[in-house]
Amino acid sequence: MTRAIIDINDFTILVETATTKDKISDSCCFDEPLIAVAFYGAGNVDLKVKYGDKTKAFKHTKGLALSFYADEKVEFIHEVSALKPLECLVIATKMNVLDKLPNEEGELFGELLNQLVYPKDHYVEGPSFIMTPEMQTIVDSLFNITYEGKTKMMFFRSQVTTLLSHFFGQLANLNTKQIKTFEREKLHQAKNILINNLDNPPTLSEISKEIGLNTFKLKKDFKKFFGVPVFKYLQNERLTLAHQLIRNQEASVQEAAWQVGYDSLSSFSNAFEKKFGYRPSQIK
Repeated sequence: MTRAIIDINDFTILVETATTKDKISDSCCFDEPLIAVAFYGAGNVDLKVKYGDKTKAFKHTKGLALSFYADEKVEFIHEVSALKPLECLVIATKMNVLDKLPNEEGELFGELLNQLVYPKDHYVEGPSFIMTPEMQTIVDSLFNITYEGKTKMMFFRSQVTTLLSHFFGQLANLNTKQIKTFEREKLHQAKNILINNLDNPPTLSEISKEIGLNTFKLKKDFKKFFGVPVFKYLQNERLTLAHQLIRNQEASVQEAAWQVGYDSLSSFSNAFEKKFGYRPSQIK
């Protein structure tokens, strides 16, 4: 378990990571009332939010951007396991500094997160959505920074600012992207089917039949909800897993390509370079 706290202007950034062979619970509370946005990287860790006699549970956190208000009476509990490591980045600000935030960010909080600025409970949940591929790439980069010293902090600061910009941009369009709750669950089910079958994914027709959503609606709503078409999402997941396997020296480039379903090494390398900007053989 690692937990780092970084102050940038009037924002406090909490970076949490955890891996384990056994199932463990990681609990976290804040010392004072905050408005925050949590961004979840790889791992799909389970989350419970407890306040008073109330509990809110999240079973699908991978790629989630979750805004909320919380005071010192709220407990955040992550259930970490071997298959669900924790990668969580929280960007938070105190209630009394909203009007001091730079670049009109305080106004954006007031306009787009009004229910958090004027909370009616110890915990108030604001808008949440699945991050766009651009946002996910930024979050992944923040958990895998290769720079050191002042350069590392400069990179971190710039990426956090960019991530917030994407977040508020998505919020501005959120009302046009509303999808019913039961359809969201079916889309999460489709996503998990893809993740669990990276090397040999089912067809769109097979996924549609399994989740009970027709092919046209699956294609349309999947892109609307996750920001990319079904099989573009599949490709991103394949390449992200391959990057992790190679980076952690769990597989060679050829082995990683096979494990995520690529028969052609050249096709794998070209797709990898297009996504990450460098060849898989250049990972250190």
